[in-house]
Amino acid sequence: MTTTPESASSTQRDEDAVRRYVEHLGLTLSQIGMQRMPARVFAALMTTDAGRLTAAELADQLSVSPAAISGAVRYLEQIGLVAKEREPGSRRDHYRLFDDLWYATFMKRDRMITMWRDAADEGVSALGSDTPAGERVAEMRDFLSFMIKELNDMYAKWHEMRAEKAK
Repeated sequence: MTTTPESASSTQRDEDAVRRYVEHLGLTLSQIGMQRMPARVFAALMTTDAGRLTAAELADQLSVSPAAISGAVRYLEQIGLVAKEREPGSRRDHYRLFDDLWYATFMKRDRMITMWRDAADEGVSALGSDTPAGERVAEMRDFLSFMIKELNDMYAKWHEMRAEKAK
């Protein structure tokens, strides 16, 4: 077991086990629909104590080319999982996870669900609520409205639980 260079804590970890976990998490994420390289990059960022790495560090850790990292982090930025930042006076970009990653990610999804619900509502108007197609689209709209309400309640509960845990 070795101490991670990025961590000031006295916690020890098995770096081989961490590498295997990064690959396992990356594979799991790709099996549920994320592109393979972004999944591996996300897994690497999740498992680093600092929560941030440069493209060169990511390429070295994952044994891939800098070009593969570039495309992966661009994708992860677009879907709101990572942010790019640069230290003053530095020429290297760092990629980091958001502080409240899960909340921020799902809030973005919440906006997409709202747009989908609004489009469904427009469809009900266009199709007529008493037609078979209109009824199907109305059920979709109603389900999405239900999801939005439940997600908002869930977010509030999450923040309460997180605040309680931080005490």
